[in-house]
Amino acid sequence: MELLLTAGGLRNETLRDALRDMLGKPFGAANVVYVPTASVAERGDHGWLVADMNRVRGLGWREFDVLELNGLPRRTVLDRLLHADVVYVSGGNHYHLARSVTGNGLAGGILEALESRVYVGWSAGSMIFSRNLTGHSADVIGDAADLHVLGATEVEPPFGLFDWYLKPHLYSPDFPERDDAWADRIVARADFPVYFLDDDTAVRVRNGTVDVVSEGRWRFHP
Repeated sequence: MELLLTAGGLRNETLRDALRDMLGKPFGAANVVYVPTASVAERGDHGWLVADMNRVRGLGWREFDVLELNGLPRRTVLDRLLHADVVYVSGGNHYHLARSVTGNGLAGGILEALESRVYVGWSAGSMIFSRNLTGHSADVIGDAADLHVLGATEVEPPFGLFDWYLKPHLYSPDFPERDDAWADRIVARADFPVYFLDDDTAVRVRNGTVDVVSEGRWRFHP
């Protein structure tokens, strides 16, 4: 299983090179499926989604597919994932994304597909693999409002692969409150490991080995 869990998408050449290496062939010889599910739970202007979608499409794939996880038959969703070489899952509301995976019975099929495909997460798409994606972690991290807007107080982690939690957008101008003091407050409350990533950074998982790929700044608190 090969995962490139980014905070801000494929924003720099270091992250794009990491993906090329994981893929093992040129982008022009590969299919990508772009999953925007997390974004639809966000209100307001979605120019940020369009910009990222254009950035990913601009890498010159053989085929660029777009797939929503809700509303289609389970078999159709899994067949579309299996047709891709790279599964790219967008930012937005990570609780909505997690609930879409579990609510549609997709977790097992997605994990099976990822045994032979590369997964790229962007923000919310990178956050759904922790077994600590729960109502408790929502309170610890301070984003329980994103869960409550869905009419929920709890969330089931769809995959539960790692004990560490990934929190994106450290030092981001789009989230000016996410500075070192903000991270320190979370660390003081957290009873689980946390990666804090800026938008030029990713956690890379290759065959069980975890490292960080970055042109920016990041923090890890075990």
